[in-house]
Amino acid sequence: MINNSLVMIARFPVRVTSPDELTAHIYGCIGASKKSILFFANTNFIVKCRMLIERFLSDDIVIVNDGLGMDIACMLLHGRKFKSNLNGTDFMPYFFLQSKQKLRVFLLGGQPATLNGAAYYLAHTLGHEVVGTCDGYDGIKNASNLVDIINITCADVVLVALGNAEQEEWILTNYQQINAKFFAGVGGLFDFWSGDKPRAPKWMQSVRMEWFYRLCLEPKRLYKRYTLDALKFLVSCIKYRKQSIKS
Repeated sequence: MINNSLVMIARFPVRVTSPDELTAHIYGCIGASKKSILFFANTNFIVKCRMLIERFLSDDIVIVNDGLGMDIACMLLHGRKFKSNLNGTDFMPYFFLQSKQKLRVFLLGGQPATLNGAAYYLAHTLGHEVVGTCDGYDGIKNASNLVDIINITCADVVLVALGNAEQEEWILTNYQQINAKFFAGVGGLFDFWSGDKPRAPKWMQSVRMEWFYRLCLEPKRLYKRYTLDALKFLVSCIKYRKQSIKS
């Protein structure tokens, strides 16, 4: 099972773990019919999800670190880096490939065409069964009984790609009413699975510069995230520094 090491980053409890430990924890919960939730905390998550922070204090929830900003914050606040960089783009395929059985997965979020491409990738590349989908636009607006729809599919896993903090709030609000055992907020994962957006070259990933590659591709959409929101993240880390160190 997952280790109990936590660090506080701007009052968010972030788990210090590895892909193997995290995967074992999630499959252990699924095998024990226990619900588990996985959130990937990058600087945008810390900024956007602050109003939900009290709702993250549940044994069902694991928050892991995603990105260079979180490593820098951990070094400044706690004098060490995280054990691994647990971004959803890398971890979720790894998680599915470790499964000894075919999982039933429901996908929520993204544009319709993107969603279809992600579903194809999950089924044909990762080898799992997509039992249902709902896009994040007209689909979710018109699905007043979405919880019932998901339950009818008998999904084991629900992946939610609505962006921070919509996806986190949706999961927190609905997961207890859904029979699935594992829920994850996956942000832009469907864009990568469908091929709509490319990953950075391997060398940029290895030096932790994928954020810069994405910024160059989508400057209008991501400029605020990597400037103003990054500054807000830094201010939050400083503001809650004493609480983080005490924890």
